[in-house]
Amino acid sequence: MMDVFEMDRKFMRLAIEEARKAETLGEVPIGTIIVKDGEVIARAHNLRETSQNAVTHAELSAIQEACKEVGSWRLEETTLYVTLEPCPMCAGAILQSRIPRVVYGARDPKGGCVDSLYRLLNDPRFNHECEVTEGVLADECGNMLSQFFRALREKKKEQKRASREV
Repeated sequence: MMDVFEMDRKFMRLAIEEARKAETLGEVPIGTIIVKDGEVIARAHNLRETSQNAVTHAELSAIQEACKEVGSWRLEETTLYVTLEPCPMCAGAILQSRIPRVVYGARDPKGGCVDSLYRLLNDPRFNHECEVTEGVLADECGNMLSQFFRALREKKKEQKRASREV
């Protein structure tokens, strides 16, 4: 039987697969998996650019799918895996849906609200707190994001150069 560390790595790899789907669409490569009783009950990736909707983050889409799957807004006895530390909106949705455990890959120093900027999931003033495991496959998750944004900056530079040549 797999230990928790191996299980976390297994499911984070599935979240990374979701992130790659986002990347192929030109989306920021962030993926989420929600697991209950060792089974994936929801999976999603960022679709904000595709949908032109600010709330189509991977975590929110996966939470909506998981709620439909279990037939309740309460996602007790689940674990959410996400490639990047959740933002304030997603951390709020995690709290509201009562997810007891969150596992994430890379920290987000500019927007993360689990450990980086705030500790929303562990604030005792809320009526729910989460167990948090950070840094699972962090290098792979972080490198994927860094490469994506590097390529995006290069593309913008090329577009500027091309527009000056016209």
